[in-house]
Amino acid sequence: MTCLDVVHTTTYRYLQKVSLGAHRLMLRPREKQELRLLSHKLSITPEAAVTWAHDVRGNAVATALFDAPTDHLVIESRVVLKLTAPAWPVFAISASAIQYPFLYSSDEWTDLGSLTASQYTDQDGRLSRWVEGFVMARPTDTLSLLKDICNGVFAQILYAARETEGTQSPVETLDRRTGSCRDFAVLLAEATRMLGLGSRIVSGYLSNPDEGLIGSAGSGSTHAWVEIYLPGAGWIAFDPTNRSVGSQNLIPVAVARDIHQVVPVSGIFSGQPDALSNLGVEVLVRPLTHADLALLG
Repeated sequence: MTCLDVVHTTTYRYLQKVSLGAHRLMLRPREKQELRLLSHKLSITPEAAVTWAHDVRGNAVATALFDAPTDHLVIESRVVLKLTAPAWPVFAISASAIQYPFLYSSDEWTDLGSLTASQYTDQDGRLSRWVEGFVMARPTDTLSLLKDICNGVFAQILYAARETEGTQSPVETLDRRTGSCRDFAVLLAEATRMLGLGSRIVSGYLSNPDEGLIGSAGSGSTHAWVEIYLPGAGWIAFDPTNRSVGSQNLIPVAVARDIHQVVPVSGIFSGQPDALSNLGVEVLVRPLTHADLALLG
């Protein structure tokens, strides 16, 4: 068991006062059996009216509305949580899905819907040929196959942090042989969808107390990975950036079909087009001691 303090701060600075439109915030982690929220506090400057809702994917979404013009905006999300995911998880995969290929039930197939459909074009079959290279036989062990594909992304693509917006297509990542964690996640999700499996992108944070993992060096480090649905076991986390399976070091905030649907902070402003002078993001994830927890009450 690990207790963590996660502080995610987004700061906008403007050259002159602007009018802020509605801002959509996806900052509250998704609670599940292996992740329990002990507290969550959202602080916004200037003051905003905040409403909460859940989107179609079950993500907690806050909408912030502002009254007065401002030359800055600071959004801070602070979470205290408990992680209990094991280092070596055992997945209770249904007998019908232990070997690939397998068929989802009609209800599962309907509910998974677009999560089994490719989101990017593969006109010359580049991605299809790449993923088929991991299928040594039919039938084959499902979990071993998925681990091999996840490991293949890690082994064949060089990780490179990228501050710019946007995500490479899977084929671009294969051709360039380099990418960020979000490029790794998109490649893995699309590859497994090629095999007819339900996959979703996850955005969140990486707990890395020993600094031995990739994708969390320095501040501003949100992380992206993939969850793949296997009957019986449910959604299994695969982090191709770190060649890992399971949720031991992962703090999910939002899940979606496509990477653009899990942006932590998005919004608009009215003012001069070049009014935004600076955008800064800082993410701090640290383990809490018993003394820290006592002070938090």
